[in-house]
Amino acid sequence: MNINDLTDEEIIAIAHPMWDELITYSNQGEYGKFIRKFSYNLLLGLNEVEMGKQFVHSELARNLVEDRDFLGLIRRGEHVTVLYRVRSKARAGEWLGRMVLGYENGDVRIFAASIF
Repeated sequence: MNINDLTDEEIIAIAHPMWDELITYSNQGEYGKFIRKFSYNLLLGLNEVEMGKQFVHSELARNLVEDRDFLGLIRRGEHVTVLYRVRSKARAGEWLGRMVLGYENGDVRIFAASIF
């Protein structure tokens, strides 16, 4: 199945809870829970030791505001990029949150996630 066969509303209904979980687990420093919906290929490509260090020591990643502003969807191939405006409890300003979703073995998984 291709995630782009879903309507915007169907994608949003999947994406928002996944994004909210990422924010919750990031703030709590729960790295294992943070990555639990990542795709297999994303997990294979991660240097878990380095990512874990960055995750634990990142002021931004540990102090994200739970409220998010949905900005839109970008559809490409077999993936959809979901964009959010993100704020921090510790740092002034706004960041762009990006989460790439697609199907893997019949389940929607996260193929990329980042804050710029």
